[in-house]
Amino acid sequence: MLKRLLIAMAGTLVVLSGAARAEVDPDYSVVLLTENFPPYNMAINGKNFAQEDNIDGIAVDIIKEMFKRAGVKYSLTLRFPWDRIYNLALEKPGYGVFVAARLPEREELFKWVGPIGPDDWVLLAKGDNPISLTSLDQAKKYRIGAYKGDAISEYLTEKGVEHSTSLRDQENARKLMAGQIDLWATGDPAGRYLAKQEGISGLRTVLRFDSAELYLALNKDIPDEIVSKLQAALDQMRAEGFVDDILNSYL
Repeated sequence: MLKRLLIAMAGTLVVLSGAARAEVDPDYSVVLLTENFPPYNMAINGKNFAQEDNIDGIAVDIIKEMFKRAGVKYSLTLRFPWDRIYNLALEKPGYGVFVAARLPEREELFKWVGPIGPDDWVLLAKGDNPISLTSLDQAKKYRIGAYKGDAISEYLTEKGVEHSTSLRDQENARKLMAGQIDLWATGDPAGRYLAKQEGISGLRTVLRFDSAELYLALNKDIPDEIVSKLQAALDQMRAEGFVDDILNSYL
């Protein structure tokens, strides 16, 4: 009898413990980090540091509305470079970073909310450059520039495609026009948006070689309940057409 009573009490404690873990502090706040990655996230003043309402872009507008609907508190900071904020989100409890490509090698490193939007991967050339490609392998004989620490750069390395990197992706647009590189490996629409900001137009898509979906990547310490609330809010926003409206307003 005593043994059965102890077992029952132990079971009750397990249930109560689980219930306690399921409750999230209403004051819980997520530290959100992002970078200058137009048109998804960007500092209004063009600097490499900004906070809260001094940051805008497709992803910023979507994520602000998502947190508002989910009733989850947050702080928002734009910093530089990407490697730094990515590692902070990876290592520090309560942190998140966006927008991040959800790649197989990153899958188990974070908890994910999304997708926020698409990111096609392309090789761009000057409009008068006659380069013609049907595969990424054919690009290996050309000088290629990419953004340091970006998923596209990691992909090129994985595929054995040698390339130089820049700390700012828009530097590659200038290198392309100056003849320092033959091809610019970048995202679409991000690359064209950045080039336009630099006064560069008429770039030609030589190859569209892959694509990724962009997400909010959350530290694995963040409670599942928070993640679920955010995902539900985003799903509702997409069903209402809110996400498409934001995308179209920038492009």
